[in-house]
Amino acid sequence: MPPTSTSLEAPSQPTQPSRKGKKAWRKNVDITTVTKGLESLRDEIIQHGKPLAEKDAAELFTLDTTGSREEVLRQAKAVKSGHKSRVLKMDEILGRRSAVPALENSKRNKRGLSAAAVTDGVVEPSSKRQKKDWVSKKEVARLRTTLDKTSHLDVENIDNATSSFDLWADHDMSSDAVKLGNDSKTTASLAATAENEYIPKPRAKVAPPTIHHPPIALTSTGQPVQAVAPPDAGQSYNPSFEDWDSLLTREGEKEVQAEQRRLREAQLAAEKQARIDELARQPDPRPEDNPESEWEGFETEDESNNALELLKRKRPERKTPAQRNKIKRRKEAERLAKHQARMAERQRRGEEIVQALLEQQKQEQERGDDGGHDEKSSTAAPAGAAAEVLLRRKATLGPSRASIPPAPLELVLPDELQDSLRRLRPEGNLLSERFRNILVNGKLEARKPVSYAASRKRRVKVTEKWWSKDFALRI
Repeated sequence: MPPTSTSLEAPSQPTQPSRKGKKAWRKNVDITTVTKGLESLRDEIIQHGKPLAEKDAAELFTLDTTGSREEVLRQAKAVKSGHKSRVLKMDEILGRRSAVPALENSKRNKRGLSAAAVTDGVVEPSSKRQKKDWVSKKEVARLRTTLDKTSHLDVENIDNATSSFDLWADHDMSSDAVKLGNDSKTTASLAATAENEYIPKPRAKVAPPTIHHPPIALTSTGQPVQAVAPPDAGQSYNPSFEDWDSLLTREGEKEVQAEQRRLREAQLAAEKQARIDELARQPDPRPEDNPESEWEGFETEDESNNALELLKRKRPERKTPAQRNKIKRRKEAERLAKHQARMAERQRRGEEIVQALLEQQKQEQERGDDGGHDEKSSTAAPAGAAAEVLLRRKATLGPSRASIPPAPLELVLPDELQDSLRRLRPEGNLLSERFRNILVNGKLEARKPVSYAASRKRRVKVTEKWWSKDFALRI
């Protein structure tokens, strides 16, 4: 009987001189280096507890400057006696101990000395479901044991009993609580950092710099309007005839202009639709109606005229340096004129703002000087304050992007005038008026929000794949 092999390596195939087989590459894979590396790693774990590459330098090396006194005495004694003490190979092998802890016996762990671990021998299935309103015998025994204990209230000398906390002492519990909270937070943060070392920390939210800037009003002067503007005298439920008539005249002119604009736009739309219908009613030209065509080598008279016009047309020639300089000077003059017009408009707007501020200050001074003695002046101030607010841009940007809703019509018609205040009914909507005022003052963004789905659908670009176009003809 041949001796058994003592090699721990995997059985290897004989070397193959040829690699022409179908699966020859499977037999020629050499994993000896991988196997040796795993064996050396396993030996390091057994001897030292973990790989040497993961240990610190202080655990692997020590700097001894004095030497061991016992070792020096032992060597001197061995030299004096003339022979060297040897350690037997058997003792060296038996003295080795693995750094990996041994497996624990599960049966020994299950058997305990506590009474709760002692059962009646009936093993309940693990899949048995306990009822929510049912208490087990183990829990009942624990509760009875707790109830049998003597309470602290039954002690006779309860007054002399010491307590670990003085209720009436002056303690700065806030500082202690803050310190305890900080310590717990620090410990938790260190543990989280050690556990999630490669996870990026959440960044704190940074406020934009424009949050500290005041809102920009959308008025023509750039000044914000009052949150609740004083109404015009003609908007009262019981106004004077002069104020009501002037307000009715102004609002009527606005409505007439709006109606004229609407009729003009409707007329233009009707004319455009009429031209489209007229073009649609014209019959399409047919090729059989024209006896002569280009396919027979002839051209029609219209095409020949077009060709002559193209030949007579002056062709573009190369510009001379003088012409180029002239064009540059003209463009520079146009740019300078636009810049001057823009600066003049800005200066005019600034002057209007200053003038409005001066008028407002003057009105405040007059109001303070009068003190409310003159009733006419008191009614004129709200009328001036309730003047129409001109916006810097259009009130609406189309039906789909309505930015600022138009101001409501606040006017009492002749048939709505009542001679008794009891028959009046409240009008207007405070929510819509306040919302429009916030938009005009620039405290809310005056645009219709676009959802993410709609913006993403708009950004989708459909293209044709090139794999259907890249082809080669084989001849």
